[in-house]
Amino acid sequence: MSQPTHTPSVAENARIAPLTTMRVGGPADRIVTVDSTYDLVDAVREVDDADEPLLVLGGGSNVVVTDDGFPGTVILVRTPEVRVESADLCSGATVRVEAGVIWDDFVTRAVEEGWVGIEALSGIPGSVGATPIQNVGAYGQEVAQTVAQVRVWDRRDEQVRTFSTLDCGFTYRHSIFKGTEFRGGGRYVVLEVVYQLGIGDLSTPIGYADLASELGVAVGDRVPLAVARAAVLAQRNQRGMVLDEDDRDTWSCGSFFTNPILSVGEFDELAARAQRLLGDEVSPPRFADPHGNVKTSAAWLIERAGFGKGYALPGRPEPVAASLSTKHTLAVTNRGSATAADILELARHVRDGVEARFGVRLVNEPVLVGTEL
Repeated sequence: MSQPTHTPSVAENARIAPLTTMRVGGPADRIVTVDSTYDLVDAVREVDDADEPLLVLGGGSNVVVTDDGFPGTVILVRTPEVRVESADLCSGATVRVEAGVIWDDFVTRAVEEGWVGIEALSGIPGSVGATPIQNVGAYGQEVAQTVAQVRVWDRRDEQVRTFSTLDCGFTYRHSIFKGTEFRGGGRYVVLEVVYQLGIGDLSTPIGYADLASELGVAVGDRVPLAVARAAVLAQRNQRGMVLDEDDRDTWSCGSFFTNPILSVGEFDELAARAQRLLGDEVSPPRFADPHGNVKTSAAWLIERAGFGKGYALPGRPEPVAASLSTKHTLAVTNRGSATAADILELARHVRDGVEARFGVRLVNEPVLVGTEL
């Protein structure tokens, strides 16, 4: 773990909203900023020893905090180190990255260094520490494909632990780190992630049809790393998924809902219902799931349930506080004045509308703190 560099900064009764990409959330009792893993562990232990509520924040890109704020301590993780432990053409690059490193900065370096395996994850906001928790993925890649180890602080057992890839329990947007709770929060605080990356000039095989089309290649082809990154950023920009202070479509948590995973029977029921409602030629997207289930598209369901790009709750005064993105229906966005209550009201309205029309209940992707959908 990196050595402590200076005393962590502490802010009392400080606002959470500016620390999140959704830009909502009331104040925390205190916010402690740490820039070494030693200080991170010490700060967590101090909060737990005092039996106070704890919220660990990295990039704040996957969280919605209630307008009432957080009655405890927020630890803001700003640990910065990236260490190359080995790199050769035979075994690839083994890179240890601290939790506070900005994810896209790491992806940028990987492309520049010729480290292969995370180029399709370009432009995703947030920090490295969040990537194994959510098993972050996009455009045919998931971090589960490149994570070799995750080093954590176990709050329950009060010890540092190292999880191998198989120990992490990675599934679609899920891991053991997301599914294990302690004192109302996560049991495990991610300290470092070790990535095992290939070395080369070309990307992994392109596994996403829209990305292949953007590149002018077939699914399964490889392209230069920098070209793959540029195409991914172009795709994400078209959907308002690259952070931009001046673009309200990016004031969001990215995709607010995960793509539903259905049994074969449930998907068949959905398909039959969609055909009755929309016509015999219409069928929801169907993607294979490694466990024999079927993944379908949340965006498809949202749009066919009547919630188009830019949708806002009817009867609200102008300018609207919250709406779906004008570029992508999966994103619930803050148009500049939204509260957490505004965001959740719109998300709840969309979720319930999809369920009423198609019988599928969407699940929120961001973590909701002090509230529920």
